[in-house]
Amino acid sequence: MGLLVIVSGAVLMAVGVIWKGRIVRPLSRARARAVDARLYHRHLVRSADLAIASARDAAGHGEPAIVTVADVLRVLDERFGYVEVPRWQAGNVLRRRFERAGCAADCVTDAYHQDARR
Repeated sequence: MGLLVIVSGAVLMAVGVIWKGRIVRPLSRARARAVDARLYHRHLVRSADLAIASARDAAGHGEPAIVTVADVLRVLDERFGYVEVPRWQAGNVLRRRFERAGCAADCVTDAYHQDARR
């Protein structure tokens, strides 16, 4: 009986070593591209949020926070390593996050002056 437990444990460990990481790595190229696109968009949104938060922190009392598309691109490069990002994509995301965060009361942005291609 003890030998059966040891053998079944060894088999489970071997299966675990073989299948390690399979869930994280997509099996098809289409799924890999879809995962990359979702991750890219998530990082872009997070960069816009971080740029808005840092601009609000840097603004003095009674001064409006100034958030630019260049700030979003800088955060995206420094934090997430995306170097080549179109300005219009960053502008669109910044515009949406600007409106969602209610920044019109205390922030100023140049996202509305960017090319708004979709």
